[in-house]
Amino acid sequence: MDSNDTDTLLALVLSLLNDQIFNTDRILDALVQCDGDAVAAANMLNGKQVPLDSEVRKGKRKRIELDSWLKTARPNTVSNGNSPLPPPTATLRPISKPGSSSIRVKPTSKSESKPVDLSKVLKQPPSMKKAPIGLPPLLLSSPSLVAEYTPCTLHLSVLPPELACKLFYIMVDASRKWSRNKWWLFDRVVESPHRTSFYARKHNGVDGDETWQEAAQYWYNGRATETPETFPPEMEDACKVVEEIVNEEMNKRRRFKLEWKNVVDGEKSWRANVAASNCYEGTKESVGLHSDQLTYLGPYPTIASISLGTRRLFSLREVIPAAEEGSRKARTFNIPLPHNSLTIMHASCQEKFKHSIPPQSVIDMYRPAFSRSSETQIEPSNCRINITFRFYRPDFHPASIPRCKCGVPTILRPDMRNRSEEETDRYWWTCYAGAQNEGKGCNFWKVMDIDAEGRGKFTATI
Repeated sequence: MDSNDTDTLLALVLSLLNDQIFNTDRILDALVQCDGDAVAAANMLNGKQVPLDSEVRKGKRKRIELDSWLKTARPNTVSNGNSPLPPPTATLRPISKPGSSSIRVKPTSKSESKPVDLSKVLKQPPSMKKAPIGLPPLLLSSPSLVAEYTPCTLHLSVLPPELACKLFYIMVDASRKWSRNKWWLFDRVVESPHRTSFYARKHNGVDGDETWQEAAQYWYNGRATETPETFPPEMEDACKVVEEIVNEEMNKRRRFKLEWKNVVDGEKSWRANVAASNCYEGTKESVGLHSDQLTYLGPYPTIASISLGTRRLFSLREVIPAAEEGSRKARTFNIPLPHNSLTIMHASCQEKFKHSIPPQSVIDMYRPAFSRSSETQIEPSNCRINITFRFYRPDFHPASIPRCKCGVPTILRPDMRNRSEEETDRYWWTCYAGAQNEGKGCNFWKVMDIDAEGRGKFTATI
């Protein structure tokens, strides 16, 4: 085909096009596919059926142009050599600007078309950052596993068996008079699904002062409470055993900068002066995920919790720091707590983890090893008694706690999501009056200023 013939065919094809503009290469390609048939080439470019006598019907491989690849057709519709490709739903017209990477699609309909950016169509999809995979709960069934995965230690059979059984009976009897805490949450009153009470030791655990209860006004959930009962003799005996175990464990561990510095004769000394006691009866009584308020405990407290009665799960879940939220997810650790076991939540547990006693579908009845007396029979129980021994620090004495605009003592919260050098170093005082004042508080909060508030004595790593 000489140049005159080519020009003639090009002119003929152009005269048959429906107000569409194609470059010369595109028209020549259509002519080649249609074996020089100008009408067939024009029909192909117009999106019509190619004539039956064209070479497209004779099994020759069609060249698929970019505009054909971009058209909206069924992805599994291809030419098999016996049937043509379906007519395109739109025809593409190249932009006349040199170097442009955009093309304009002119649909068969007369509606206005929008430019399509080839760089967005042709480039590889952006690599999506994979979200961290959530891990299933992990059962920590031995003390070694508890110590490996959490800042806690588990100790089994800590009290003499007869003392453990006797203390269980005493606390179960006392729990019948305990109350369920009530507070306001989201404009309604909620009630804790377990009974609780509070005990205080005769002295403060530091200098033997027995008058400290008289000066202290205890607050819970935004309201003043009555002066707590003192430790009964069995609880006092249990506390002494617990203190020995806690101090032995603390002497193995490093200290945190804001932890209470209480060293006696060169060894770390921890003394309990209060005990929060809880009764979980049956399978449904529970407490949700929370961290203990640090208002009187101060930063990085050590809390020792003894379990008596039926076995229940104790769940821990880490609060992921803000800087690590994209790389990992929190995991739940479940620790079975049998009768006469001691769980020590060491320093950093309240800053990094939340804990709970979840409801269970079934529990094993606890069958005491000893009866109440020689005249009574042993009766199984579905109760779990929890006695949580704590040290209220003298530098966080109730009289030193800031009050909000409501006139109620604030509570101390740690900044759990931001840590430097793996330690939480910011705490703030916040209004908690709304827990009892029909949900209405003053939104007061301020960062704890250790020096200005005269807090201490703190310790560095020993």
